[in-house]
Amino acid sequence: MSDLMIRVENLTKEYGQIRAVDRVTFNVRKGEVLGFLGPNGAGKSTTMKMLTCFLAPTAGTATVAGHDVFEHSLEVRKRLGYLPEDTPLYRDMTVLEYLEFAAEMRQMDPAKSPARIKEVGGRCGLSDVAGKLVGELSKGFRQRLGLAQAILHDPDILVLDEPTSGLDPNQIVEIRRLIKELGQEKTVILSTHILPEVQATCTRILIISGGKLVADDTPEALRAREKGSRYRVVVESNGVAQDLMRDKLATLSGVARCEKIATEAGAHAFALDGGGSTDLRREIFRAAVDNKWPLLELVRESVSLEEVFRHLTTRDDARPEEARS
Repeated sequence: MSDLMIRVENLTKEYGQIRAVDRVTFNVRKGEVLGFLGPNGAGKSTTMKMLTCFLAPTAGTATVAGHDVFEHSLEVRKRLGYLPEDTPLYRDMTVLEYLEFAAEMRQMDPAKSPARIKEVGGRCGLSDVAGKLVGELSKGFRQRLGLAQAILHDPDILVLDEPTSGLDPNQIVEIRRLIKELGQEKTVILSTHILPEVQATCTRILIISGGKLVADDTPEALRAREKGSRYRVVVESNGVAQDLMRDKLATLSGVARCEKIATEAGAHAFALDGGGSTDLRREIFRAAVDNKWPLLELVRESVSLEEVFRHLTTRDDARPEEARS
């Protein structure tokens, strides 16, 4: 049996004259935790709604667990667990009643569902609030309940839209751990604006901007593809003006930009951007020696995922047509 769980080819969604999703193509295999990223309005939620059969595509195809989202939507939904960004919950039910309702709607075996509800409630940290009304829960616990209903029927594929929204830092760590565990046996698509969460959780990243797919790779590979490096330089001031130091550092070969940053008293700190792949640390060190600046710190920083995301989603060819001048 193939481990290909999701196949998307030229998937397109139009609203009148607006093309929200523009011929997006990608595959997802079993065991992948896929981070699906993009700015607000980029087409993420629309794509996820088409994969979960909430919206019909205008053009293109998508198959989930071997079933077409348009032709066999009920079969697709049986194999999916979906946590939308705004979790739809019945506030007048208790937590236990809601999970029992979800189990019934999923046509789970009535003889096995109580044990499964208890297991999932424990994994999602709901055991202590099982008797509480949903309307009395904090946002964090409502989010946990939404995740519990998504995994209750043990689906092959999970589609999670902002799963840690509203959680405190300890809860976020717990949910991240749970998502990574689930990803070892299932396919997970995770949409979030919290990029450190993607770094910690996902094995692969898709970035969409202006309805188009602009990147598809591992977090490490995406960062490695970005040219240039950033350097943090801290120099003892010794009575030399910070502007003078900055101007001299800015003239070094290979330096694209040099800016002042805050630091402790008696020292000047700078952030230097390199314009290419050349390591500038030797050049910076030599400038400090030649100018008799006591060098306190010199660190080459790797490109962050935030910088990669910003570059890929703000460049001109990643913007929708109506936004270009």
